[in-house]
Amino acid sequence: MTDLHFPPKKERHRKFGSVPPIPGDKPTSKDQMPDLQNRREDYWFDLDQVGVSSVKHPILFRSPLAPVQQTPIASLELTTTLSRDAKGINMSRLTEQLERYRHTDFVSDPASLNAFTRELAEAMQQDGATLKLEFPWFYERSAPVSGQVGLAHAELSIEARYHKHTEPEFSLTLGIRASVTTLCPCSKEISEYSAHNQRGTVQIRAEADPEQLDGNWCALLLDAAESNASAPLHPVLKRPDEKLVTERAYENPRFVEDLARLVAADLVESPFIRSFDLECRNEESIHQHDAIARVRYPKKSPV
Repeated sequence: MTDLHFPPKKERHRKFGSVPPIPGDKPTSKDQMPDLQNRREDYWFDLDQVGVSSVKHPILFRSPLAPVQQTPIASLELTTTLSRDAKGINMSRLTEQLERYRHTDFVSDPASLNAFTRELAEAMQQDGATLKLEFPWFYERSAPVSGQVGLAHAELSIEARYHKHTEPEFSLTLGIRASVTTLCPCSKEISEYSAHNQRGTVQIRAEADPEQLDGNWCALLLDAAESNASAPLHPVLKRPDEKLVTERAYENPRFVEDLARLVAADLVESPFIRSFDLECRNEESIHQHDAIARVRYPKKSPV
């Protein structure tokens, strides 16, 4: 093997195209730099939302189910309003605000979410601000017969909104995307034996009453999805568990329409939900298409 001899690192970089910095005459200190974003004149339109999205960031989340303390990687969107006399916002302040809250359990606490969005609007000198988060939620799930434990998961979303000129100033939308088992009632009815089943997905977005909300909200939304399906999913199943789960699904056949109506009934009865959008989707096992059903329940007047 031929011995290799390299020049110093700076020379190596120059060999591959690096050049020295170009001398410039623009200021390098912040107080001497022009601030385009804060220039005031008529820019024609107020903007509803301006900010950053697809921000990947670890968050602290206190789960009502074990494991209680979780640090998922969330996808965030942070925005504020923008008045027509302002050219732009100082976007670095958005992630500065996120860093200040990073060490607190603010995702589980509506009061902290309210404070976060209010402070964000005030820091940007705007009337309103919105924080959106999407992240995986893990929870322990025991097999129904063997008791074997594994981690199941669902996708959660939180959207907190503050606007100083609305009543109430703070609003909160919560969401879950959970998978379930559904068994076809028609297949069960017409077949001599067996029935086809599939994995279903229940997606809920609910406007919540912050005054009635508690830390169990994600468990309550999960239960609305799973308890109305043919059977829940499990991360670990031994043979006795599989027998029970498949028989349970056979005893509880569900069309996608059935699932949507049953889940909707639970959501209507939930005191912390003011309104909701619901989608149920079955990934059909004997068709190439999915089957879907959607329900939108109108907003209730706050008590």
